[in-house]
Amino acid sequence: MAGGATHRGTPGGEGRIERLDGRTVYENPWLKVREDRVRFADGHEGIYGVVDRTGSVAVLPLHDDGTVTLVEQFRYTVGGRYWELPQGSRSPAHGDDPAASARAELAEEAGLAAARLEPVGALWEAYGFACQEVHCFLATGLTEASAARDATEADMVTGRFTLDEVRALVAAGRIRDNLTLAVIGLLALQGRIGGQAVTSNP
Repeated sequence: MAGGATHRGTPGGEGRIERLDGRTVYENPWLKVREDRVRFADGHEGIYGVVDRTGSVAVLPLHDDGTVTLVEQFRYTVGGRYWELPQGSRSPAHGDDPAASARAELAEEAGLAAARLEPVGALWEAYGFACQEVHCFLATGLTEASAARDATEADMVTGRFTLDEVRALVAAGRIRDNLTLAVIGLLALQGRIGGQAVTSNP
């Protein structure tokens, strides 16, 4: 983030942290690692490490028969293969339209096109240390499209699962991606998959 004081706090304004200055420690086309000198609410100063990333998207493809498509690939950072939703960074070519990036990821990773793409919500993926907002979508009215995976996704495979099978994958530790679990949870709470919506008391 640019110079000047940056305040991040609760809606009531308590617990704010003031950015005094900072430096870029590492940068590549996908992320920037910053080390900021900050002043905490009680007045003491310290260092806050921040990973700045472009926004990203995640898509749950829901077929007419109630099954969902997931993708599986090897994740180098954790040394294992896991099932997850189609997801990826937002493309600068799509400007301020996260839905366009979502459609691109759906086609690229899952080989699907959607007649309808509905917003599910926007999440901070790991705001304890990273600035990355993820726009999440529900894709329906699905038809096959040409997958166009890049070299890093050469080992990716797709699978189509019932919701009961998805629950079994979670229980078996085959789905451990926080975005996948969060989007499924949001859709379940909204009553759009697997049951009735959870609503607040009148």
